[in-house]
Amino acid sequence: MRNMKHHTFLHVALVALATTLAATSSSTVSAQQPAAPAATRAPAPPRERPSLFFSEEWKETTETGDITVSQQFVANPNLELKLYGPGAKGQMITGSAKNPQNPTHVWNGMCAANCAMTLRDKTNFVDLTGQAKARWVTKVSGFQRIHPVVKLADGTLLVGDWADGTTNDWRETEFYFAEVRWIKLDPARVVTVGTVVDKVDLSKVDEFGWTDLMNASGHGQGGWSDVGKMELYGKPVPR
Repeated sequence: MRNMKHHTFLHVALVALATTLAATSSSTVSAQQPAAPAATRAPAPPRERPSLFFSEEWKETTETGDITVSQQFVANPNLELKLYGPGAKGQMITGSAKNPQNPTHVWNGMCAANCAMTLRDKTNFVDLTGQAKARWVTKVSGFQRIHPVVKLADGTLLVGDWADGTTNDWRETEFYFAEVRWIKLDPARVVTVGTVVDKVDLSKVDEFGWTDLMNASGHGQGGWSDVGKMELYGKPVPR
């Protein structure tokens, strides 16, 4: 009887020891195994650049003489023309699409006082934040400087410090709106008022155009500005 108890106790002890060793071995193996790799995230798609919002190349006139630019000469049917300043009617449509030396363009040479012009999309505002930019073809005589003009959704008119100046020939240039500083523009007189605006929200722009902030000298070399093809790159914002 004593031997039976002894053998039973010994058997239980051996079973317990074996169970402990098996558990320890399992834990050691688990600890040595490398952790499962974390789920990898797909790389974010590249951020798109703003697309072309509008392009305007102007319709040439068949009339002779000095013809004030008006809505009938806007080639893009989605755009509306706006003229500003006491010299507004001195902005002329001239040139020809068939003449590479003198393409169709707006010439402000007859602005006896300051003038400006803008284009407005009929359906959308435009977001000009981020990498939004403008591209235009210009030619300048004298010391005039062509500056960008924007009109915000709240009616504020601004003129930027970017400036395209005197050239011997037509020049295509572009600029990013994020690099431009802005001052308020008086729409009646087309002159700057106040100081540089610290923060300008260009997320909802109503109109885009240009001015040289000067009166012009008329025909012949002197002081005037030409703007031909205009392109604006930004995100449409429904009105």
